[in-house]
Amino acid sequence: MSMTDKKSYAKVVQNGVQAVEAVNELRAAGYAKDHIYVLAHNQDRTERIADTSDANEIGIKEEGVFDAIANLFRSRGDELRAKIVSLGFTETEAAFYEKELDLGKVLVIARHPA
Repeated sequence: MSMTDKKSYAKVVQNGVQAVEAVNELRAAGYAKDHIYVLAHNQDRTERIADTSDANEIGIKEEGVFDAIANLFRSRGDELRAKIVSLGFTETEAAFYEKELDLGKVLVIARHPA
């Protein structure tokens, strides 16, 4: 969880409680709120966890306008993978994380400041 690594950090957790703990660990490691994101398969669950943990959801700012609009027409799986890729992960990594989200897990991401 070193901030010297330029690649985004991701951690898969089992539930919202663990997601809040992971967000708190990232803050303690020096990540700012603006660089911490949570993602669950269900959009409502993502919103609840983001609110509870005081983290961010992946939005237009991270994805860009084109991808955000394209997500309106994508399946939820395709949308999740696009969101993960927008934070610096490869398509292969995004596919792995999206499968974990399918299983009900939560993804916590810390993005290294640009």
